[in-house]
Amino acid sequence: MTAATVTWVVGAGGLLGRQLVRRLLDRGHEVVTVPVPWQDHEASAVALQDGFAELLARSGGGEWNIAWCAGAGVVASSAEVLKEEGETYSRFLRHLGDQQDVGARGAFFLASSAGGLYAGSSDHPPFTENSEPRPLAPYGQLKLAMEQELSELSRATGMPAFIGRIANLYGPGQNVNKPQGLVSHLCKAHLTGQPLSIYVPLDTLRDYLLVTDCAAMVTAGLEDVRRVARSAADPVVVKVLASGRGTSIGALIAESRRVFRRRPRIVLGSSPLASVQPRDIRLRSVRWPELDCYARSTLAAGIASTARELGRQRVS
Repeated sequence: MTAATVTWVVGAGGLLGRQLVRRLLDRGHEVVTVPVPWQDHEASAVALQDGFAELLARSGGGEWNIAWCAGAGVVASSAEVLKEEGETYSRFLRHLGDQQDVGARGAFFLASSAGGLYAGSSDHPPFTENSEPRPLAPYGQLKLAMEQELSELSRATGMPAFIGRIANLYGPGQNVNKPQGLVSHLCKAHLTGQPLSIYVPLDTLRDYLLVTDCAAMVTAGLEDVRRVARSAADPVVVKVLASGRGTSIGALIAESRRVFRRRPRIVLGSSPLASVQPRDIRLRSVRWPELDCYARSTLAAGIASTARELGRQRVS
């Protein structure tokens, strides 16, 4: 990607989108952000088409990128809630496929979910790009369908597609009103003194990736995806974006205690959602190793930066 390449970040107000915009701007790239009224199906489709038109106009006949970081769904979301999100995405991809020079000028990044995809995999962890995706929940099924639709478009048009299967993302800017993000909720419990309920065993293993590290990985990937796709003779490049460190919930709680210098108030409980939360989703990437160097933040540093941001927001 040249310095003149324009990138449209879809979902620029979200956890990853906000940090990706900041990283791209720091790297001297031109960025497009367009508000999308996601709650209105028809209005969101129009806004996405308008956003793409602005991207083309700003690129001036040169190369452009789309980074799809949007998505309000979480693992706990029902199939009904996720259906409209998937339809909006599919409709936009069809619009994209109708355009000329998509393969020659464009590249597309999709923020997918490693945990959602590998939750039911029969392969042994740590899971890699070669592991079989087998979602257990509608959220993972949606992410897999989105990957497949983008792959079909990419191979039909030649447009490079960078699919990032992202670990448990956390960090400054996470919405603590959503039922996800254990690190952020630990920080909130510390700041408010409220107890935190945990519904899965403490030996549950996950890979926690700081959002600023992830944004750096995505930026570097977008800058190089055209070359990588050409060398692989396949326009679709799948990459696990993770720290490569498996951390149990018990170890995460202990690390938060060291950072905050006091024990968090934890309440252990049960939930039907535990059935779609496997014990072990450790991750390891075996492709595109040049990106792995950006996942360098320690868990302690990530917890501290998340708590500082929540403190500035004065969460309650």
